[in-house]
Amino acid sequence: MAMAQFCFSASLCYNSCFPRNSNLSLTLPSDSPKRKPLENGVLSFNTIQCRVNHNGTVEHSDNGLSSFPEKHLHGRSASSSKSPPPRPRRIILVRHGQSEGNVDESAYTRISDPKIGLTEKGLVDAEDCGRRIREMIEGDKAHNWKVYFYVSPYRRTVETLKGLGRAFERSRIAGMRVEPRLREQDFGNFQDREKMRVEKAIRMLYGRFFYRFPNGESAADVYDRITGFRETLRSDIDIGRFQPPGERNPNINLVLVSHGLTLRVFLMRWYKWTVEQFERLNNFGNGGMVVMERGYGGRYSLLMHHTEEELRQFGMTDEMLVDQEWQKYAKPGELNYDCPMLNSFFTHFADGDDDGNRAAVSLGADT
Repeated sequence: MAMAQFCFSASLCYNSCFPRNSNLSLTLPSDSPKRKPLENGVLSFNTIQCRVNHNGTVEHSDNGLSSFPEKHLHGRSASSSKSPPPRPRRIILVRHGQSEGNVDESAYTRISDPKIGLTEKGLVDAEDCGRRIREMIEGDKAHNWKVYFYVSPYRRTVETLKGLGRAFERSRIAGMRVEPRLREQDFGNFQDREKMRVEKAIRMLYGRFFYRFPNGESAADVYDRITGFRETLRSDIDIGRFQPPGERNPNINLVLVSHGLTLRVFLMRWYKWTVEQFERLNNFGNGGMVVMERGYGGRYSLLMHHTEEELRQFGMTDEMLVDQEWQKYAKPGELNYDCPMLNSFFTHFADGDDDGNRAAVSLGADT
């Protein structure tokens, strides 16, 4: 009974963002794969399904990627018989479309932050972004691509997700998850407009990363919860959470729909940027996106999709760009032993100091 209720709740959540109606569907080109109807006229959609044995017990599908060790006979482990699942092709970070708070800061004095919605322009921003994502993915010329969404529970991000979703048929959406850790930085409840102006001015003097708003959060607090989300995301990638049952699809694209500061902190945490480097970064535009694409060695690099000029406009330094170039070719788990940041912290190295150049550093040890 509990399992049935869980599955029903998950279905309601999915259908609220991607409803089964004509507004979601697009006219497909004649050479596009057709969607197969299931029973009762429901369009096909990849889900992980429970199945019941003849003895009445319930099993779960492990997608052929992970399982419990005790289920293996003679002590065989999953790792001995199965190679790691393919990593998603991209992690796409999307900032919500223009919101009511973006055009009128007084909205925060009468509407709670989680309930701030999109403007008419914001709805257009979201749909435009969805089309850009689809065009980018279709440029791969892969027939089996899919998208999986993580979304902040705030109204403006959920509305952005609905707009993005109009660019995709059901058969292209591998799933979605509402993730509270992707929410906006907390600025306090029902903000006083004049007081917030003073607080933001003080933040610029104190430092954007460590300044904590009264009854709210600092960017450092957001960093802590993003660290937890990152570990969840890495685990999902490692076990192939996004793979349909029995498939090993290298053309899965993850889309994180969130907020400007939260997404900058996510990049900071992923690439181990310093506080000073974070504070140089500019915010995403509404409906804008930053793309982390799998490089030649399997790691994610911003230079696989973006130009050097675009990343400089975002606020990235020479050292950050050098590291992104390294990320293009490095393998997961490798360390960047020639990290250019060494010279910023250890200024006593002489030119040609081999010991200094080979000093082991942990920068770049992420997936």
